[in-house]
Amino acid sequence: MATLLRGEVPCVLQAAEHEQYRNAYRPPGVPLREVRRGPYDGQRGAVMRTPDGTLPRTLALARGRIVYVLDREADGVATYRYAPAQSPAHRPLMDAVAEQYAEHAARRAQEGQQR
Repeated sequence: MATLLRGEVPCVLQAAEHEQYRNAYRPPGVPLREVRRGPYDGQRGAVMRTPDGTLPRTLALARGRIVYVLDREADGVATYRYAPAQSPAHRPLMDAVAEQYAEHAARRAQEGQQR
């Protein structure tokens, strides 16, 4: 891991848990695992503590379109979880995922009819 600057804490980005994905958009036919998954899950980095010594409650990535919220700080590492309900890019991403699932289902149905 890279050297941290004074005031920085290592962090990891993770998939959403129930608290974060509650009320998130979920198109028909898309499994929950897709709703929970954020585009930056598994990434590691560092966050700077605020002047009062706390960690930022949210991380806004991709010009604010993808949001991760602080889940916990344990063993000196902050864990942030994807927040689909707060991410403006979530709905278009889920629509694209739903389109892929629909195309896959149509392809499988077509293959089944050809047999």
